[in-house]
Amino acid sequence: MRDLPINLLRTFMVVADTLNLTEAAKQLHKAPSTVSMQLNRLEDLIANPLMVRGQHGVRLTAVGIQLKNHAQQLLNLHDQIVGSFQNMDIDGVVRLGTHDQYTSRTLAPILQDFILSYPEAQLEAFCDYRPDYLVELLNKGKLDIALVEMLADTKGGVRLRRDELVWVGAKGHFVHMQAVLPLVVFSEGCQHRQYACQSLDAAGIPYRIAFTSQSRSGVLAAVRAGVGVAIVPYQTLDDDLVIYRDLPALPDMEVSLFVSPKANEATRRLEQIIVENAIFNPTAAEMDFN
Repeated sequence: MRDLPINLLRTFMVVADTLNLTEAAKQLHKAPSTVSMQLNRLEDLIANPLMVRGQHGVRLTAVGIQLKNHAQQLLNLHDQIVGSFQNMDIDGVVRLGTHDQYTSRTLAPILQDFILSYPEAQLEAFCDYRPDYLVELLNKGKLDIALVEMLADTKGGVRLRRDELVWVGAKGHFVHMQAVLPLVVFSEGCQHRQYACQSLDAAGIPYRIAFTSQSRSGVLAAVRAGVGVAIVPYQTLDDDLVIYRDLPALPDMEVSLFVSPKANEATRRLEQIIVENAIFNPTAAEMDFN
């Protein structure tokens, strides 16, 4: 077998994670045709089909699953080696604040990219569900960079992406049809909780707080158990949840990035990675970068 190019493995891993060529192309900043061509090249080198393409996406073959299990380790080691030589002069502490709505899906690959690219930098992450509190910590010099969710058109920070809040529940449960709507919410001070209560009050829909948590994982665990309904940003929606469109409309939100004017170079590099990522920069994602 011939050597496997790193760029082909990287494309394959994104497709294997998303199981969708269009979504993978957006994340890779490539045209779907370019992604398909790279997959074909990789399959020629492997001498086996890696995935089956269908109308509703792709699925991995047995060989594809085997390759996925090994390719990520190789990519991580490659990026760590390259980063250690290219960016050894970029060091210092980077104190990041964010809502944990974004740590599991949106931020995870971004932070991995940063850590592998700048191994001498020391990342410290702090999660809180109160955006105003995170911005306050940054203004007080206790954070260097903050990725927060704020009401659409609120002043301050760099706007990265507009998003809508949606009511969600678990498949197979019908708690949204109860006479008194059970809510699964974050603790007091959470904007989502505030907007949920305000919209229900305005619509005259009775409700009760059925479950309170300080973390996304706690909220979603209660939702999946059928305890009640919650609201989440649409872009963070997990596939096993359902949206209830018959409940009152919720306000649009915007993901915003705040950076301390005293930020060090390592923090500026993280800022650049976040801003240029396809998740927050759909315009760049539509371009064809070969």
